[in-house]
Amino acid sequence: MDDLSRPLIADPRAPIVLASASPRRRELLRMLGVAFQVCPADVDETPLSGETPLETQRRITCAKARAAQERLALGACAAQAEQPTVGRATSGPPQPAPQPQPSSADAIIIACDTTVLLDGEMLNKPADADEARMMLRRLRGRIHQVQSAIVIRRHNHERLDVVSSQVEMRNYRDDEIEAYIATGDPFDKAGGYAAQHPSFQPIAQIRGCPLNVVGLALCHVRALLPHLPDPAPACAAFTGVPCPRVLDDPRHVVSRLASPHGSAQRFSTSV
Repeated sequence: MDDLSRPLIADPRAPIVLASASPRRRELLRMLGVAFQVCPADVDETPLSGETPLETQRRITCAKARAAQERLALGACAAQAEQPTVGRATSGPPQPAPQPQPSSADAIIIACDTTVLLDGEMLNKPADADEARMMLRRLRGRIHQVQSAIVIRRHNHERLDVVSSQVEMRNYRDDEIEAYIATGDPFDKAGGYAAQHPSFQPIAQIRGCPLNVVGLALCHVRALLPHLPDPAPACAAFTGVPCPRVLDDPRHVVSRLASPHGSAQRFSTSV
């Protein structure tokens, strides 16, 4: 993998493509204040025999970036752009505006893979209600890691970063688990939960990057692409507290706190 400080990779003039259909990643990238296009990459995420979780994530994330690049070359991605919404969470996705599709040679592709690690075991997206129930019971009242691999690709050059956040779950009840499963929300999320779910709110506290737990660590994306806007305002707008990376304190903890109207997850902070 190559040095992204080279203009060949981190070119402010190059269009940005997100290799993911995740609504959470799309919202976070919009909040960063950049326009981008979406080109989801459907790859086999089955771990290979003998792989560590990190090796699996590195392989899958690189495969997502390359698959998106191939789809762009074939003209297989919808020619629509996501519009930025700076400094605030949105109640729904803005209407995308038609734009010319970037070529695979021009585009900077952002790919990400996130997993939940409990006792060294990967807990990925649950296949059904029984698996979601099992995951949520195992996670209840315990500390686990949310680990993401982020890949930036342009031309034949790639750069990868890994971010890990420590998450402590609250001691939620069985009936809360059942009500949450009934919403259908767990099935497209690693570990079977969303940090920001407005009614379930499963997290007691986060140590490290909270946006990594939501779906995309904007501070790490910007570290790989320094021409992008400062992510601190978007992070603060989404979580309600200063960005942990700005505070640069290893003791920084983000704790669960419901918004006054109970409409969204927000976080309090302590050191």
